[in-house]
Amino acid sequence: SGWNGIERMSESAVVKPSVPQILPHHIKKNLADRSYEKRKSAALEVERIVKECNSDSKKDTERINMIINVLVKEYAYSTQANSRKGGLIGLAATAIALMDDIRGYLQLLLPPVLKCFEDQQSRVRYYACEALYNITKVARGSVLVFFNEIFDGLCKLFMDIDMDVKNGAQLLDRLTKDVVAETEFFDVEKFIPLLRERIKVKDPFIRQLIVGWITVLDSVPDIDILVHLPEFLGGLFDMLSDVNKDIRQQAYSALQEFLHEIKDNVKLDLGPMVGILVQQCETKDQFTRLTALSWMYEFIELGMIKLLPFLADMLGVVLLCISDEEEEIRLKANVTNKKLLKLVESTQEKFAIKALLNKITLHLVNKYVPTRLASLQWISMMLARKPETMFKHLPKLFPSLLDTLSDPDDKVVRLDLKVLARICVNKDHFDVVLNNLINRFKCDRNLLETRGSLIVRQLSVLLDGESIYRAFASILIKEVDYEFASLMVQTLNLILLTSSELFELRGLLKKSLNDTKSKELFVRIYQAWSHNAVSTFSLCLLAQAYELGRALVPHMAESEVTVGFLMQVDKLVQLIESPIFIHLRLQLLEPNKFPYLLKCLYGLLMLLPQSSAFACLKNRLDSVSTLSMLNTNTSAGKGSWMAGGRKEKPQTVEIDVKSILQQFRDMQLKHSERRKQIFKQHSLRRKRDSEE
Repeated sequence: SGWNGIERMSESAVVKPSVPQILPHHIKKNLADRSYEKRKSAALEVERIVKECNSDSKKDTERINMIINVLVKEYAYSTQANSRKGGLIGLAATAIALMDDIRGYLQLLLPPVLKCFEDQQSRVRYYACEALYNITKVARGSVLVFFNEIFDGLCKLFMDIDMDVKNGAQLLDRLTKDVVAETEFFDVEKFIPLLRERIKVKDPFIRQLIVGWITVLDSVPDIDILVHLPEFLGGLFDMLSDVNKDIRQQAYSALQEFLHEIKDNVKLDLGPMVGILVQQCETKDQFTRLTALSWMYEFIELGMIKLLPFLADMLGVVLLCISDEEEEIRLKANVTNKKLLKLVESTQEKFAIKALLNKITLHLVNKYVPTRLASLQWISMMLARKPETMFKHLPKLFPSLLDTLSDPDDKVVRLDLKVLARICVNKDHFDVVLNNLINRFKCDRNLLETRGSLIVRQLSVLLDGESIYRAFASILIKEVDYEFASLMVQTLNLILLTSSELFELRGLLKKSLNDTKSKELFVRIYQAWSHNAVSTFSLCLLAQAYELGRALVPHMAESEVTVGFLMQVDKLVQLIESPIFIHLRLQLLEPNKFPYLLKCLYGLLMLLPQSSAFACLKNRLDSVSTLSMLNTNTSAGKGSWMAGGRKEKPQTVEIDVKSILQQFRDMQLKHSERRKQIFKQHSLRRKRDSEE
């Protein structure tokens, strides 16, 4: 099908007027007639006249221009619809008559035809489309000077509500594509701004038109549209979420072809397109996100270090997609994330690490666990690969890492602790990390209660239990918030006595009487543990410092015996029955060797009220012969600290018992004074006296 009526117009004999006129009266009349046949007949005569004027013997250019002017001003621009129809068919006839000489007249022929694309009458728009079709068929590549205007007109015609106009527009579109494909010159740079504007239109007919043109231009060997891809790439991606399946498929096919061409063009600058991919990875449409991620993966493979300037933006969206609800997107995001990790691990090039950390810390509070885990993996990797650079950014990074310790997911907390442990490997930051950790526990008691055990145990595994407890003890010795210090010591002590991760530390403390290093460790921990009486006593039992433990009992009785204190003693009795203190229970079988052990436990028993814990400990002690205890010579070893007064094996480490006992007394006195101050602050009587 197509428009062939005008081209088949016969050159019927018409009597030539005796007086030269621009157009004879009867032709002008018939061009404006309501009858199509009369308008067509008049157009045939216009064609004959123009042919005569353009013949080699005449070449009456002036009259041709005058004829065109008449057709334009009196007909194409007329207020009467039939006149406009006649003018359009007359202009088409003129084009057919001019044939190879049409180029010089296109400036006059095309503007009125293009203007009629906006006519209110659908039939006028149809005739305008038909006229442009015939003009294009004659002029071929010459019309491309007006390509932007023609394309803009096609966009209007493709959205037309009249089906005849739409069908005509499709014929014109195919012809124009053929013309572009066969031409040797096409000003693609002039067309790109219009394409960039029109590709934003969401009308399905416009989208089909645009995708078709992008595909055609890409297929023409002489047109390099790939270098202009950033100008319209976003629009193509937007089409992937179109409700029309055909449009989605056409857009995807075009994108796949472009991606294939990009892989073959190693010189193409990928940078301008990265930002577009980042935006598309954040869209709501799943297919769009998946396609954008696939492109990003290929870009990383192709660009490598050239894409480092865009690393932060790329990682930001990849971390989001790692937690996508669509499994295929999650898988693609994970492999893309690994590709980025590998890129950063292997490069020696500099990149904007501050911007990267900003993105990562932002995702540490993401509501999805996979994203938070991936963010921590990045921090851990960079601490391992680029520690000196990372340490410069610790002041900003550190608060986020501490906040992450409160994460509800154990996996996140464990990985966060691994990151903190990497920081602690540097001696300059070891004390800083633990000081901040203690301060965080102080500010967030819930964190201490819910995560304290996990945090201390994991740090002990990742670093070293002995160094962790030494550092904690050094910090707590100076702590002036006595209530918190007592609670912290109580927590650390329970972890020490029950955690399998601290097996080696317990072994060191058990050698406190026979090893200088172990003794120094015991003394350091003892000083901090003095914040909590029951914890101090249990430390003495663990270190087999039974004489010191026996000496502590009377001072424990002097302290305020609260419900909390009794609960701690109750817990200690339970621990004595646990595997941790199996050595202690076995030593009860030798009261002559360990007399102070019995006195420690009997003293503890006397602190307890009648309860299940009292009954449990009493049953244990009743199994020891009271006669053996009475015959025990407790005179040996007075004034010195010995392992239960053992006679067979002399102590190898001397400790001033009086001095270390005084440290406990002084610390407990500070606690007592602090409790009195708090009581006074809340006393109504004191407030009344001060008011008076």
